[in-house]
Amino acid sequence: MVGGKQATASKRKPSTAILNGEGSVALVPVSQDAVPINCAPIVSSYNDKIRPLLDAVDKLRNLMVMDEGIQLPTIVVVGDQSCGKSSVLESLAGISLPRGQGICTRVPLIMRLQHHSSPQPELSLEYNGIIDPTDEANISDDIVKATNAIAGGGKGISNSPLTLLVKKNGVPDLTMVDLPGITRVPVHGQPENIYDQIKDMIMEYIKPEESIILNVLSASVDFATCESIQMSQSVDKTGERTLAVVTKVDKAPAEGLLEKVTGDDVNIGLGYVCVRNRIGDETYEEALAIAHELFQTHSLLSKIDKSIVGIPVLAQKLVQIQANSIARNLPEIVKKINDKLNYCLSELKTMPKSLSSVAEAMTAFMQIIGMAKESLRKILLSGEFEEYLEDRRCTARLVEMLNQYSDALHKCDESDPKKNFLVEEIKILEEAKGIALPNFLSRNAFLTILQGKVRGISSIPIGFVEQMWSYVEEVVISVLMRHSENYYQLQLSARRAGHNLMAKMKERSTEWMKEIVDMEKLADYTCDPEYVSEWNRLMSQQNAFIDGVLNDEKRPSVVAIEGVGEVEVGVLRQFPHVLGHSCDLKMRLTAYWKVVLRRFVDCMALHLQLSVSNLVNKEMEAEIVNELMGPCGGDIERMLEESPAVAVKREKLNKSIKKLRDSKVVVEKIMDSINSYGD
Repeated sequence: MVGGKQATASKRKPSTAILNGEGSVALVPVSQDAVPINCAPIVSSYNDKIRPLLDAVDKLRNLMVMDEGIQLPTIVVVGDQSCGKSSVLESLAGISLPRGQGICTRVPLIMRLQHHSSPQPELSLEYNGIIDPTDEANISDDIVKATNAIAGGGKGISNSPLTLLVKKNGVPDLTMVDLPGITRVPVHGQPENIYDQIKDMIMEYIKPEESIILNVLSASVDFATCESIQMSQSVDKTGERTLAVVTKVDKAPAEGLLEKVTGDDVNIGLGYVCVRNRIGDETYEEALAIAHELFQTHSLLSKIDKSIVGIPVLAQKLVQIQANSIARNLPEIVKKINDKLNYCLSELKTMPKSLSSVAEAMTAFMQIIGMAKESLRKILLSGEFEEYLEDRRCTARLVEMLNQYSDALHKCDESDPKKNFLVEEIKILEEAKGIALPNFLSRNAFLTILQGKVRGISSIPIGFVEQMWSYVEEVVISVLMRHSENYYQLQLSARRAGHNLMAKMKERSTEWMKEIVDMEKLADYTCDPEYVSEWNRLMSQQNAFIDGVLNDEKRPSVVAIEGVGEVEVGVLRQFPHVLGHSCDLKMRLTAYWKVVLRRFVDCMALHLQLSVSNLVNKEMEAEIVNELMGPCGGDIERMLEESPAVAVKREKLNKSIKKLRDSKVVVEKIMDSINSYGD
């Protein structure tokens, strides 16, 4: 016996798996004599109670339950290009696989091997929904044809699998996935990123914890630097689910091989098996006999413990590992199937009921419009924003926008009483001089200045109307889309109606605001007593201001006025004859301008509330009904059509539910079998 980890492992008797009374799988020892080494069948006996487990997993794989995120115990065969993978799989299956230069395996090849009592083998290929019977004479060519049908006639690879079923007397009951060999340098006809494609495919298959990695290594390579070993180590650091097969032991120098497979410097937790590949026209029986003789008589190879050499040993190990993996993972598979099925059923229940009549469509339509109106009342009128996740402060946002609008009006140049103080007033009074009684203030002069100021700010309220309705439109469309998301035709009509209605509301508000601007330009009037009080307060400083401008011995260039601020007065000394009238005119305009700005803000706030209220309570429903029933919308019957997204989701859920229910039947049967064995 040899030393090291492998030597310790080799002292254990081989075992096979059986079902125990507790509904799980246990391993029991099997005599080494049960593994023949010089006859055709490489597995002569196998516990019949294990076969249903393997059949169940194969059925689950055929049902494509892995598409639902449920991983199955899988033996994944990986190795560098030309490492001897094909020879190992041929020896296990007793058939010929494609050979040649470059990548022979271009798609995942799922090999399902089943011991068959009949002397006549049964072989078939399954791909692209086709089941194609074949035979031993044509299997290699048929695999090539099937591969070309899946991956194309070039040298590229595809992740769509090809299943090979081999029912043959003497083969081990195994299911393995053979993946393309690792190659770094693309040959002519291969994509430049062929290495990355192969690596990604391998990592996808070996990453799940349920996968057993069968790493095929050529005896001549340094195991530590082998690409396939590095990949398996990246996902299985302890090596507890990695088994290594060392090939070509008869062609490579045998020195050091014993140390490689017993020292285990690369963490191959499931151990090594050394094999001799079939050569040339040797039959499988001849190859087994030659390999047996080689490991018995070769001066170096004969030193390797017999429990880790030969295809029969490999087959037995794989059978045992596979059985243990299935037994270990089966309870979790059952749980995951049930959990995913319950989730899909729950998702299907939350989807809208399929509408089958006009009455149902009308009922759904009224419910949707009612819910949309109620949501908009909450988020735009009453400020109850818990439903509207996209913006949790709709009413607050409108107030914020209104405050910004007010600030823009008060901070513009037209609202700054200090700017060019009395300059415009003096200019207007000079131009408006006429034959008239003294000390009478010209109303035309007041209106001329007022109109200029109103024109100067007119773009601010018009811009606010645009901004306000753009925001309301965003909210309304979002709410309509959320409530009608499951009804494609209604959603289309609701979106069109929402945009059309917002355009009308925006146009109506813009025209209304233009009228407000025109009214402010046309006349000067207010009954607000604050105007008079403000004008009196400002005028109470007039005499002091004029004295400061004309009579102050120091002749200051800046004079402070309460309610106005510090103003430049140097240029005003040129117009002493109109200084009093211009000051009166300025103070009247300053007091009145506050009234004008307040009206712009107050009227806008009231208009906003009324318009949004009418929008929600009256106009939105009528607009949507008109759009749905009009020439562009068709009629209410079109609501019966589901949206593409909903239809796709419903179809996907139904397919998943069927697949999971079928899978549940499979696992329930196998669990019942386990329980019956216990009885």
